[in-house]
Amino acid sequence: MKRVVSTPAADGRQFADPAFSATVVAWQKQHGRHALPWQNTRDAYRIWLSEIMLQQTQVTAVIPYYQRFLQRFPDVATLAAAPAEDVMAHWSGLGYYTRARNLHRCAQIVMEAHGGSFPADPALLAQLPGIGRSTAAAIAAFAYGARAAILDGNVKRVFARVFGIDAYPGEKRVEDTLWLRAEALLPEEGIESYTQGLMDLGATLCTRSRPSCERCPLAPRCIAFGTARTAELPVRKPKKAVPEKHAAMLVVEHEGHILLQQRPDSGIWGGLLSLPEVGGFTPLEGAAGAVPPLPEDALRQATAPFGEPASSERLPAVVHVFTHFKLHIIPYRVHLARRLPMAAQGGHVWLPTAALAQAPLPAPIKKLLLGM
Repeated sequence: MKRVVSTPAADGRQFADPAFSATVVAWQKQHGRHALPWQNTRDAYRIWLSEIMLQQTQVTAVIPYYQRFLQRFPDVATLAAAPAEDVMAHWSGLGYYTRARNLHRCAQIVMEAHGGSFPADPALLAQLPGIGRSTAAAIAAFAYGARAAILDGNVKRVFARVFGIDAYPGEKRVEDTLWLRAEALLPEEGIESYTQGLMDLGATLCTRSRPSCERCPLAPRCIAFGTARTAELPVRKPKKAVPEKHAAMLVVEHEGHILLQQRPDSGIWGGLLSLPEVGGFTPLEGAAGAVPPLPEDALRQATAPFGEPASSERLPAVVHVFTHFKLHIIPYRVHLARRLPMAAQGGHVWLPTAALAQAPLPAPIKKLLLGM
């Protein structure tokens, strides 16, 4: 198989260090991970799927989802042809649902524009939905042997500690320099072992807390280890206050069924089924327990389109933390004496309680419903 080659930028050559990559390659071959479900293959589809699932998600959490996903969607053609709700149902619980929507659209573009084969060129891969520069490089390296640099969170941490980078890696100026370094450090041979080795070091030894420096092959040259600064590097992102919001949601029940509503494709929980909301997400002032209850007439008005209420109660709040804010869900459980046919309109659907476990629901909503 012909190897795709990309040359490091000329102004990053001061970072060249063949001994670094040689150490990583040798360590990975002997001590790295070799039995993950997506390893030992050149199948770009399986590699791509794993890389998307592994974005911001731990390996142990990904493995069961990856295996179930492949059982239902064994190849890119099957995934591209599948209904969106089926894809979302198999992703439900893994979080960051934009990944699932991009995954589905990417599969369709690969079928439509690339004849069902993922491009070998990292630059072309990076143009596909949900595939950034680092992910494109990983796919190209593992599937096609492309000499391309990765720079995910684990790699940034390894570089920051080994080379003593005393600045926040997410700052654009710092990140641009890290990319130059990543390109310059690429080995001439063994790109697969090198790429996997960087991932393995960051995931198993050079961890965020309590790194195993005594087992790290880079310890003799690591500035953070040598100066006892592994707890300080990489420099953490400057803290900002996390906004808090609350949302009143209706748990409407009738004869063993729960009323759900499909959310818009874009935004929070895009494309998933969720509970009907009353008033949307509102900034939280004070404690969630201090949120005044919905007035009786407001609750009655919110449930009127669905049927005639027999009883209602406010349930304990459920807290869910997103990347940029914390949401306090204030659920109201409403039993209907009878339901109206119009509840099936406007994206609403009645689902049997026995089907909730397999439904495409956001994790906190599924936890709330299954815990009642």
